This record gives sequence, C-alpha cells and structure tokens, in this order.
Amino acid sequence: IFGVILGPSILSLIDEPMSQRLSFLTEIALGFVAFTIGSELSLSSLKRLGSGIISIIFAACFGAFFVVVAAVYLLTRDLPLSIIFGAMAPASAPAGTVAVIQECKAKGSLTKALYAVVGFDDGLAIIIFGFGASFAKSLLIREASGTTASVLPTLGTPIVEIGLSLVTGGIIGFLFCKLVLKLQKSRDILIILFGAVLLATGLSIRWHLSLILTNMMVGFVLVNSRREALIQRVTAPLLEIMPLVFLLFFCLAGANLKISAIPALGSLGAVYILGRSAGKIGGVRLGSLFGPVEEKVKKYLGIGILSQAGVAIGLSLIAKHELAQLDAQYNLPHASTIGAAVLTTITTTCVFFEIIGPILTKFALKKAGEIPDEAS
Repeated sequence: IFGVILGPSILSLIDEPMSQRLSFLTEIALGFVAFTIGSELSLSSLKRLGSGIISIIFAACFGAFFVVVAAVYLLTRDLPLSIIFGAMAPASAPAGTVAVIQECKAKGSLTKALYAVVGFDDGLAIIIFGFGASFAKSLLIREASGTTASVLPTLGTPIVEIGLSLVTGGIIGFLFCKLVLKLQKSRDILIILFGAVLLATGLSIRWHLSLILTNMMVGFVLVNSRREALIQRVTAPLLEIMPLVFLLFFCLAGANLKISAIPALGSLGAVYILGRSAGKIGGVRLGSLFGPVEEKVKKYLGIGILSQAGVAIGLSLIAKHELAQLDAQYNLPHASTIGAAVLTTITTTCVFFEIIGPILTKFALKKAGEIPDEAS
C-alpha cells in the first residue's frame, strides 16, 4: 500500500522513469526470495512425502497453469498473454497457510499435506514460469519478425535458457558452499551470501537467463549439501535480513501498480481467479488418483492452497521488466502492454486470494476435523 501511495497513481514520488532505474533493487530482492525458496527444496524431505502428495503437487501446479492458459485464451485470443498468466497461476503463499495452521493449532493428515504442498509448489511454479515466460517471449519475437512457420522451433530457446540457468546456479551454489565452509562469523557468511546472490543475478541478466531459477538453484545446492551445520549457518542470518528484503520488494511492486488500469482489467482478473481456483482444486483431485491419499485430503486440500502473494507478484514484476526490454529491443509495444496488464491484474487478484485463501484454509481444516475445539 505504501508503494502504491509513492507511485504514479497518487504522489508520483516514484514515477515510471525512476521505477525503471530502481528495477535493479527489485531484481536483487527477487534473487533473495528465489534463494530462500530453493533452500527449502530438500530432496530427502520430498522423498518422505509419498507418491500421492508428490503427484498432487505436480497436478495442482500444472492444472492451474493449463486451465488459466485456456481460460485467458478463450477471453483474449492472445496466446503470449495467456501463457504469461498461466505461468503466474501455480505460485502460492506459504506464509498465509502456515499462519492459519499455527493459529488454529491444527494437527492431522490434511495439515501435513498442506505443509508439504505449499512448501514445494513455489519451486515447481518458478520452473513453470521460467519455461512459460521464455516460450511467450519467443512467440512475441516471432510475431515481431512476421514469421508464420511452426512454433515448435521456438521451444528450443526456453529449454536452453532454463538449462543454462540451472547449470549457472549449480556452479555458483557449489562454490558458495565451499567458501562458507571456511567461515565462522555470521557477518562474513552474510557478505558471501550477498555476493552469491548478486553474482547469480548479474550473470542471469547479462546472459539473458532466468534470475529466479539461477538463484533458486544456488539455494537448492545448499540445502541438499547434507551438511546440517552449514545450512544452519547460512539460513540463520538470512532470516534476519528477509523482512527488509520483503519490505523493499513489496514497496517497489506497489509503486509499479497503476490503480486507473484496474477497472479495465476486471474481466481478465475474474477469469484468472476462477481459472486458477478450478485448476488448483481439480489438480488436487486428479493428483490424488496416482497414489494413496486419505479421502479428507482429496476432498479439502484444494481449497486450502488458494492463497497467493509474494512469489506471484515477484514473477509478474520479472515479466513486466523482461517484456519492457523486449519492446525496447524489437519495437514491440504488445510486449509492454502484456507486462503492464499482468502486473496490475496479478497484484490486484493477490489481494483477493490473500483475503479468501486463509478463510478457506481454516474452513478446510475445520471440515476435516483437524482443529481442536478450544482453537475453533
């Protein structure tokens, strides 16, 4: 909200040119967010979840992606726009879901499933976004060049981009772990952490890679190094600086929001909300068919994972910046229009999901009988 007040919609203290100049701060903040998500993707934890929950995570993410792509395309007949919106849909908001669980003191199989799904789906969401955004940009470049050939060759670009992002992040993560092993003081570890995120972010921008995937891979390498002491020494100082990073990130996100554009995007926002909700809920039902899952998990998990906030807003900011660069490079105003529409719509719909999401999570836990009487 403070960012909106500072932005062009109200005080104009942060106007469009200044927002462009400050975009590097957004990119650094997103690098830390991606690193944090990667540091939660432990392979050993994933193996303990069981085939049912793993299939639900994949089905819910891809369900949200494909349903939103189809729904937005039916409304707009704009494939790049539809793919970008679809790439936003899988991301969730773990903090809101976890807060409800802790407030209600919930316990049981649905509670465990909620923890698992919201803990891992953001990682998969980032991978889906990396592929979807690259493919959409390839389609826009193809549109700018006036090519009418098959779209299949454009699939190669996103695959190469994602592969190089993961390799770059893996190398930086390996070097980061080696350096941190030689350090003892939290201050020194924090300096190396900043250096790793800045290096991963800078190389991603320089080489036109996904900065979110690259930084996520750095965190992924750390958490799967299987050195518990090393992981604790890095995550402890990280937890101290993340509130400041989120403050900067959300303020700049708000400054990019144009309130005047919200009414014109009403139908698009409604389609996104309905499509994402249907995809998530339907995906849980579909995924539960591929492994042993309790009936109450199958029935109520879908409505418990609808919250959406920080990661989706971050992805929409990345999309806006990348599409603006595409416009500048190829003289493609359509790309900038898509970026602005995505950022405004996602920021607005996240408000809806952050209001209704926790309410539905509590409802699901109550219907599953996992909230103690004194907490309800």
